[in-house]
Amino acid sequence: MAYSIPILEQLIDEFRKMPSVGTKSAERMAFYVLGLSDEEVKSLTDAISGVHEKVRQCAICRNLTEDEVCPICQSDTRDKTTICVVESPRDVLAFERTHEYNGLYHVLHGAISPMNSVGPDDLTIKELLARLQDDTVNEVIMATNPTVEGEATAMYIGRLLKPLGIKVTRLAYGVPVGADLEYADEVTLTRALTGRQMI
Repeated sequence: MAYSIPILEQLIDEFRKMPSVGTKSAERMAFYVLGLSDEEVKSLTDAISGVHEKVRQCAICRNLTEDEVCPICQSDTRDKTTICVVESPRDVLAFERTHEYNGLYHVLHGAISPMNSVGPDDLTIKELLARLQDDTVNEVIMATNPTVEGEATAMYIGRLLKPLGIKVTRLAYGVPVGADLEYADEVTLTRALTGRQMI
């Protein structure tokens, strides 16, 4: 008979349900939790419960926030004429870390993917269109991922926005900094050439 502790196996199974967490990582996390003091366990469970209870979607941009409207949408210093459309709240964090973008965001919470039964109505596209009705925004930056689904989503939204007369741009994609050209695929090199800039 194999040795097992059912409650520990249950915790490992719960960790294994997380994205990109395999059995070994789940076991490491479970044993980490076992080694915590009572105060540390309470702090961890309070953080998990708090996030689950308090974090919601911003009423405007659909990014995550504790308030009705997120700090980015509330800010008077952000450029209200530009909206960067992203697939997930993690993408907003990535842009904010650059300190280069000062406009607003709109989070779709996914991308169009017929294979996964995700259509336009499953995303926050209607909410994006509603935001564009007051003629404040003059550019929408499509920053969906460079995948088949991300490209399809960008093209779909671009077609919806064309009649509104709003400038729609797409992030340039190309060779990552520090990479060797010999290892870049044809699509990446093509995009790098297309998105080249003056120096």
